[in-house]
Amino acid sequence: MTVMNRQLLLKTRPEGLVSLDNFDLREVPVAELADGQALVRVLYLSMDPTNRVWMSDIPQYMPPVAIGEVMRSLGLGRVVASKSKHYAVGDLVQGLVGWQDYALIDEGKMGYWVKLPPKPPVALPTLLGACGFSGITAYYGLTEIAPVEAGETLVVSAAAGSVGSIAGQIGKLRGARVVGIAGGAEKCRHLVEDLGFDAAVDYKAEDFKQQLAAATPDGVHVNFENVGGPVMRAVLSRMVNGGRVALCGLIANYASGGRPSDDYSVIIVKRLTVRGFLAFDYKDQARAVQDLVGWVVGGKIKAGETIAEGLENAPTVLNRLFQGSNTGKLVLRVAHDD
Repeated sequence: MTVMNRQLLLKTRPEGLVSLDNFDLREVPVAELADGQALVRVLYLSMDPTNRVWMSDIPQYMPPVAIGEVMRSLGLGRVVASKSKHYAVGDLVQGLVGWQDYALIDEGKMGYWVKLPPKPPVALPTLLGACGFSGITAYYGLTEIAPVEAGETLVVSAAAGSVGSIAGQIGKLRGARVVGIAGGAEKCRHLVEDLGFDAAVDYKAEDFKQQLAAATPDGVHVNFENVGGPVMRAVLSRMVNGGRVALCGLIANYASGGRPSDDYSVIIVKRLTVRGFLAFDYKDQARAVQDLVGWVVGGKIKAGETIAEGLENAPTVLNRLFQGSNTGKLVLRVAHDD
């Protein structure tokens, strides 16, 4: 029986939020495997702000997705057929699977893929969030890029999101006073009552700057920045002399449809000193994953996911990142792990 593969191909580059109209949804037969190849059934897609960046024809750390290409995306799945000596049927793998039902592993491009334990100690969506690239980003941001020390004040923007929620909890493990910035009273409550932040500030409130000042009476030693724009400017105004900034993301600009004059994305792309960084920079991530899994299993870090359903819904689900309607890691389930 012929296996069919649904794929979302980029048709036009979005302006502002993403629409299904920006994609062609096609269904094609899965080709016969060649020697050295393996076929992966995609189970979960990671919904990340960088997906939106990849749709834009701007300078960035990877080539933009070309018109007519399957939309690039990190995800995980199971090997369902193999002619590769490196992968067997049933292997759980993570890599750039793309917005499609089935992805192909080629031994010539194995650097894009990681084999995971077949029965991991945490839920599969957590392998894309707290114990995946989101957690790895938070881990290296606060241990290598801008190490936060006990007694210092750490401010994390987009603190209820996939990276920020883990960054704040790592800051607490390191003995810092942690202040989260999020949108709305419920997210601020979640940061303090559920995740153990010392304080939370609502960037949507009219007195946001006053709230931030009250929450950081000794200034800000480390800023883990995910947002940019007015939020970042407000935090920078509270920094102490010699303060450090781990510049992880600038989500305020990604779906704006324009390029604001205070767009700092070049700092991330070119790793300029403030300091911009990417989880992809760290080739050996075993230490980070080992610590993160241990913290989650041991109850020292709480992992949270928002799970959406359906490959065809990927464009509208991605917009939830920019509309602030998710908490924790946003993941799209493509298929169940039978």
